[in-house]
Amino acid sequence: MLMQANEEKVEVEQQDDKGISAVPAELPILPLRQTVVYPLTFLPLSIERPETVKLIDDVVLGSRLVGLVTVKNPEADKATPEDLHSVGTAAVVHRAVKSPTGQVGVIVQGLERIRPTEFIQTEPYLKARIEIIPDDEGEESLEVEALSRNTIELFQRLVSLVSYLPSELTVAVLNADEPRQLVYMVASAVRLDTEAAQELLEIDPVKEKLRKLNVILTRELEVLELGQKIKDEAQSDMEKTQKEYYLRQQLKAIQRELGEEDEQAKDINELRAKIEAAGMSEEAKKEAQRELDRLSSMPQAAAEYSVIRTYLDWLIELPWQVSTEDNLDINRAREILDEDHYDLEEIKERILEYLAVRKLRLEREGADGPKESKGAILNFVGPPGTGKTSLGRSIARALGREFIRMSLGGMRDEAEIRGHRRTYVGALPGRIIQSIKRAGSKNPVFMLDEVDKIGSDFRGDPSSALLEVLDPEQN
Repeated sequence: MLMQANEEKVEVEQQDDKGISAVPAELPILPLRQTVVYPLTFLPLSIERPETVKLIDDVVLGSRLVGLVTVKNPEADKATPEDLHSVGTAAVVHRAVKSPTGQVGVIVQGLERIRPTEFIQTEPYLKARIEIIPDDEGEESLEVEALSRNTIELFQRLVSLVSYLPSELTVAVLNADEPRQLVYMVASAVRLDTEAAQELLEIDPVKEKLRKLNVILTRELEVLELGQKIKDEAQSDMEKTQKEYYLRQQLKAIQRELGEEDEQAKDINELRAKIEAAGMSEEAKKEAQRELDRLSSMPQAAAEYSVIRTYLDWLIELPWQVSTEDNLDINRAREILDEDHYDLEEIKERILEYLAVRKLRLEREGADGPKESKGAILNFVGPPGTGKTSLGRSIARALGREFIRMSLGGMRDEAEIRGHRRTYVGALPGRIIQSIKRAGSKNPVFMLDEVDKIGSDFRGDPSSALLEVLDPEQN
C-alpha cells in the first residue's frame, strides 16, 4: 500500500515536469476561505465540510490534482461559482490524514495559476473546466533584478523582527531560481490579508508582482518597527520605574540604618503635627487622622496620594480657631451706617435691631454662658445700585469682622457651592470654603450677592445646594 502511494506521487511529479500540459482541462474546485495558495509553494490545509472532505477523498484516489480558488465572502455557508474569485491555483495533494472527528488535514503544492471558465458540476462538490494562466515573466532587466534584491532585503529584515518566520526561510528565498518563485515564496510566508494576497496572485507581469510585494513588505516593516519602538519605550519606562523603586527601597534601608527619617515619613509627621495644632472639631480631626493613616500606607507614586494630600492641606489651612471678637457698640454701628449710606432708614433700623438683640442675648447669657450662637440671615432686596452690597461691608466694619462677597449671578453648577468630588482631576472645595480660607477667619460677614440670578441645568440646581448651606439645623 505504501509502495502504491509512492508510485502515485512519482507519477504526479513526472506530470509536473512536463509543464502546463500536466494539468488536465477539468479539475474539481476546492473553495478556500481566507487562504490563498500560490504556485510553486507548499501549504497545509484543514478540511471540515462534508462536501469538501468527499472532494479530497475522490482526489486522493484519482489524479491527486485539484483547483484551489478563494471565496470572496468567507461568511457564505456554501460557496457557489458566483462566490469564487476568477483566478486560483492548480495544486497537487501530497498527503491527506483524516482524524477521528472526520476532519482531514492535507498538504498541497501549487503548480500553476488557473481560471475556471465553465462549471460543469455543483454537487456534491464543484468541478469546472479551467484554463492555465502562465505567469508573464517578461524579459530579464535591471529593474526586475533590483526589485528582486530589494524584496530579499526587506524579507530578511522582516524575519529578524517577527517570531513566526524561521531563519531557514531566508536561505530558501536566497536560493529562488526565478523572480516569480521569489514572489510566491515570500508572499506565502508573510501574513497578508486575503484581498492583498489574491491581488498579488492575479497581477501580471511578474515585475508588477515584485513592485506590489515591495510596497506590502515596506508597510509591514514600518508597522513592525513602530510597534517594536513602542515596546522598547514601554520596557524602558518599566525598567526605569523598577530601578527607581529599588533605589528608593535601598535609600529607606540606609536611612533606617543611620537613624534618619525618609522624606515621606517626615511629611507624614509634619502633617500629623499640623492636624494636632489646627484646632479642628472632633469630627474633622478624626476624619483627617483617618486620611493621614491611609496616606502613610501608600507610595508617593500612587494616583490617590496627591488627592489625599491636597484634601489634608485644605483641612489644615482652614481657620478653625481664628475668629474676631464682635464690637456690639450700637452708637458706633449707627455712625458707620450713616457715614457709608444716606437715608435707607428702615434698613439701618433693622440692622441696628439685630445688633441690639445680639448684644442683649450675650449680656443675659453672661461671661460664662455659651460663646457661639447660630448666625443670622438678613435678606436685602432692591434694584441694582441701591447699596445692598455696601451695606454688608458696613455691617462687617461695624462688627469688626472680615467681609466676604460672593457673587452667585449666572452660577449653574452646584459643585461651585458644595465642592467637587475628590476623585475628579483638579477637584476643589466649594467657593464658600475657599472664601473662608482666604478671609483667615471662621466668622466673617458673608454677602451672597445676586441670589436671584442663580441658574440651573443638567449639572444640578445651585439654589437647592445653597438652601442646605443656609439651613441653621445643618450649618
